[in-house]
Amino acid sequence: MKTAIVSGVGPLEGLGAQLCVRFADLGLHVLVAGRTQSKLDAVVDSIVSAGGSARAVVADSTSEADTERLFAMAGQDLTLAIYNTGNNTPGRIAEMSAEYFENSWRVCCFGGFLFGRAAINTFAGNGGTLIFTGASASLRGRANFGAFNSAKGALRNLAQAMAKECGRDGVHVGHVVVDGPIGGEKIKKGIPEYAAKLGDEGMISIDGIVDGYIYLYQQPRQAWSFELDVRTSVEKW
Repeated sequence: MKTAIVSGVGPLEGLGAQLCVRFADLGLHVLVAGRTQSKLDAVVDSIVSAGGSARAVVADSTSEADTERLFAMAGQDLTLAIYNTGNNTPGRIAEMSAEYFENSWRVCCFGGFLFGRAAINTFAGNGGTLIFTGASASLRGRANFGAFNSAKGALRNLAQAMAKECGRDGVHVGHVVVDGPIGGEKIKKGIPEYAAKLGDEGMISIDGIVDGYIYLYQQPRQAWSFELDVRTSVEKW
C-alpha cells in the first residue's frame, strides 16, 4: 500500500493532522509522526474511523536514529514525505542564548536534513514527493525573530538544493510558504484574543493549505513546481 510520512503532527485541528487526514482520504497509508502520543493517537483514530489506514509513531525530528526508524517502517511503499516540523521561536538576538538559537536551527533545518536525506534514500529507484513546510520567515528577516528567520531560510535553501540534486532521479521536492497565521487550534485555543482580532478572514484556511500540498503531490513529472506560497487576501506582503 502506498505510504505517506507526515512529521510534525500535533492537534487534530492543525496543519500536520489535516495533512494526514486528507492524504489518508486519497488512499495512502499514513505514518503519523510527532512528539506526543495522545495527539498522534487522536489523528489515527480519526483516520481509521473514516475507513483509512494510519499508524502513530512517536519520533524526535532531530534524532538521526528516530528518523531512520521512521522511514524503515515505510520502506519501498513510500510515495510521499512531508516535513512539517518547527514552531516559531521569537526573541531579540542580543538577549538570545546560543542554546535557544541552536535548538531552533536543529528543529527547522537539521531535522529537515535528516528527514530529506532519509526520504531521498528510501525513494531510490522509485521516485516520490518530498515537501517541506515553510513560513514567512523563509523569505525575509524580521526584527525579534532572528532564530526562526535564519532556520527557516536555511531550510528553504536546503530544500532547493535537494530539488536540484534529485529531480532527475524522480524525486519531486517542494516547499510551501505559509505566509501568515494558520486558523487552527494553536491560535484559536492558545491565543484566543489574537484569533478574535484576526477573525476568519485574517487566518489562513487549513483546508486551503492542504489543497496546495495535494496539488504538488499530484503534479506530473513534466510540470513540477518547487514552491507554492499561501496567504489570506488581507495579508500584507
